[in-house]
Amino acid sequence: MARWFGMGLFAAAAAAAAAGGVDEAALEAALAAAHRAPENRARDVYRHPRETLRFFEVAPDMTVVEIWPGAKGYYTEILAPYLRERGRLYAAHFPADSEVAFYRDSRAAFLEKLAADPGVYDRVVVTGFLPPQHVDIAPPGSADRVLTFRNVHNWYMRGGGEARVIAAFRAFYRALKPGGILGVVEHRLPAERPASAQEGSGYMHQAAVVRMAEAAGFRLLAASEINANPRDSADHPKGVWTLPPTLRLGEQDRERYLAIGESDRMTLKFLKPASP
Repeated sequence: MARWFGMGLFAAAAAAAAAGGVDEAALEAALAAAHRAPENRARDVYRHPRETLRFFEVAPDMTVVEIWPGAKGYYTEILAPYLRERGRLYAAHFPADSEVAFYRDSRAAFLEKLAADPGVYDRVVVTGFLPPQHVDIAPPGSADRVLTFRNVHNWYMRGGGEARVIAAFRAFYRALKPGGILGVVEHRLPAERPASAQEGSGYMHQAAVVRMAEAAGFRLLAASEINANPRDSADHPKGVWTLPPTLRLGEQDRERYLAIGESDRMTLKFLKPASP
């Protein structure tokens, strides 16, 4: 269920229609396509890609920026074929010249994945993103949607805290067209837990994410419980990485964490206003 803010249901529906609207058949075809890796497809039950992309109103004729798709490109597998004929997909990955081996290796694995299936990925444009230095994710004012999945905690935890997250959101704001939408999915820290728990757990307060996005100029349109998981207490020995798919504790309490599933997540939709 979605909760709407500031923009009525009819106005939101009109905005989606003006953008062309979600193509249900094309989205279903992308989700069912044979090129999707089995390990990615297995995550659908937790990540609800169909419902999430509907909520973010992603149409196949749009220019979309996916932030940090990782080595496996879970959402890239869906977005690339969905946007291939009429839209454009920018994959804002780690910078190619990063000094961090993990970043270089992740980008290389992602590029190898794209090169292995040109019939799906040949039109994906790969850029670099690492705030606050590398923020040119797409030409300014070119994107209809910027989508980030489970990344906000990384910017917060890398040092710089809220300032680094706001720098990321400002980059998204720059890339978006006026009236464009930022979609955020992030691990959710219960409101009653102290803010200090954000520093190492991988979970973020929803109110803090909203505040930082608004500091960058965005306006919250709606919040959805599509990716909620009430089984997740967000209080685990190795933070969010205790849960699948990482399972950082290995065999220790493995069945318990598999029964919980992936993390409880906020799903937020923000608007870049037509005028500041």
